[in-house]
Amino acid sequence: MVDLDIEVPHAYDPFAEAKNSDAPGTKEYVHIRIQQRNGKKCLTTVQGLKENYSYDKILKDIKKQFCCNGNVVQDKVMGKIIQLQGDQRKNVSQFLVQAGLVQKEQIKIHGF
Repeated sequence: MVDLDIEVPHAYDPFAEAKNSDAPGTKEYVHIRIQQRNGKKCLTTVQGLKENYSYDKILKDIKKQFCCNGNVVQDKVMGKIIQLQGDQRKNVSQFLVQAGLVQKEQIKIHGF
């Protein structure tokens, strides 16, 4: 057999440069969702905050300002998630922007 010196190209990611830039559409989003429990009860979940933030301090400030209860849940896939009692979607989004944790364009609000 003939021994050929052919180099097989490696997988090329065309969006590798875009992930590192600040171009629109490449940023990480903070997702604020609502989940229906039983009856009128519901939960608000906040997912996607940076890992270097202190989730306990953020939760403490949110609970104090909006008079609701909540906790931090560790999920295998999603990472840390903040859960709050009641429909706090608008309140939490305004709080995160005013505190300077995220920009308004980085927040996605989901729910009915």
